[in-house]
Order: sequence, then C-alpha cells, then structure tokens
Amino acid sequence: MSALQIGLIGDRNDEVVAHRAIPLALALAAEACGTAVEPVWVPTERVGDGAALAEFDGLWCVPASPYRDMDGALTAIRVARERHVPFLGTCGGFQHAIIEYARNVLGWADAEHAETAPQASRQVIVPLLCSLVEVTDALRLVPDTRLARCYGATSIVEGYHCSYGLSPDFRQALEGGPLRIDAYDEAGDVRGVELDGHPFFIATLFQHERGALQGRLPPAVRAFVEAAERGR
Repeated sequence: MSALQIGLIGDRNDEVVAHRAIPLALALAAEACGTAVEPVWVPTERVGDGAALAEFDGLWCVPASPYRDMDGALTAIRVARERHVPFLGTCGGFQHAIIEYARNVLGWADAEHAETAPQASRQVIVPLLCSLVEVTDALRLVPDTRLARCYGATSIVEGYHCSYGLSPDFRQALEGGPLRIDAYDEAGDVRGVELDGHPFFIATLFQHERGALQGRLPPAVRAFVEAAERGR
C-alpha cells in the first residue's frame, strides 16, 4: 500500500525546532501504526483555493507564524474542516484554526490575529500575558475528549514556543461547540481545542511534536496518523 500523504501547511525553516521535529514525530507514529507516511511541505503561498490539497490523507498546520500567506493557511484549515480531512494544528496552527472557525463558522469576517492586525477591532488571537517561549508547563485535559483519550490521561506536561493565544473574549463563543476546549493550563487558560463531528480535528498551542527530538512518540501525532489511515 502506498504511503500516507501528510500535507505540512507552513513555511519550512529548519532553524525552527518544531519544523525539525515534525518529520521525526510522523516517522515514529508511522512505525507504531505499522504504516508508511510521507510528509510533504506545502508553503502557504501555494495553497491557493485548496484544490491542490485533495491528494493528502491528512493536513498539519505547523508552527512559525506569521505565515507568508495567512489566507493560504486559513484555506487549508477550512478544507480540512469542511471535507473531514484529519487535521492537526500546533502553535500557529492552533491560532489560525481559531481564526478560521471564527470567520467561517461564526461569521465573524473581521476576526483577526493581533500579531498581523494589531489595530483590528476583533482580535480573537492576542498576546499572552506571559510569553511561553521555550517554556514547559503542566496541562489539564478535559475528560472524555479526543485529546485526553490520545494521552490516556488528564494531566500532562508539554512544551511551548509562542507569544499569542486565545482571547478571553472569544473563549465564551466556544462554550456552545462544536469547536470545544479540550486543554487548559494550571491558570485555566485555553491551550487546546477539538472539533466535534469530525474524524480528527485537534489544535494545541503547545508543541507536543518536540518530544520526537528525544525519541518520544507524541500521542496526538499517533492518533492523527491512525485517523489518516482510517480515512484513506
């Protein structure tokens, strides 16, 4: 059987730790699942209308934003959400999954990211009160969520490299679903979301893929590959 094609949506830069970790994480997941995975980098400016993404069995919107083409990243996320393509978003992928949902599900066409639109009136992604650049922190996973089942636990520790997160004002909009919160830090701030009624749609502000650099298989990456295998 041919290898699973996983589209890595983002602007590759080998100086970015997560970009080095992601292919390793996918390789570990492929080995654990007894399958083959081929990661393919898709620069954001090449996403276009999303038609070229049809070949992929899964899409991962990767860290290191702002992206060269924000609309390209948002289009890829929308394709994954609407076409039920297994999706994983980490750090910048989490932030842009929130923006895509706000714009295209809630109808907030003016939803913006404070980093790229600092004067916008409706910023759903805003600067964190405390930067999480090269920080490791404890997290609480919501019981009976897909993310908690991935880890088989409700308390974990993961690392970050980010300075932006979910606006407290937007948090209330998530309480009605279907995009719901599945992870909090110890202060109660949102660190992960997942989409109900989708084969696999998880986005986290933390970068669990970094564990692969120490030879650890990230549980959410394994579950992502399993979902891609089921859906092919």
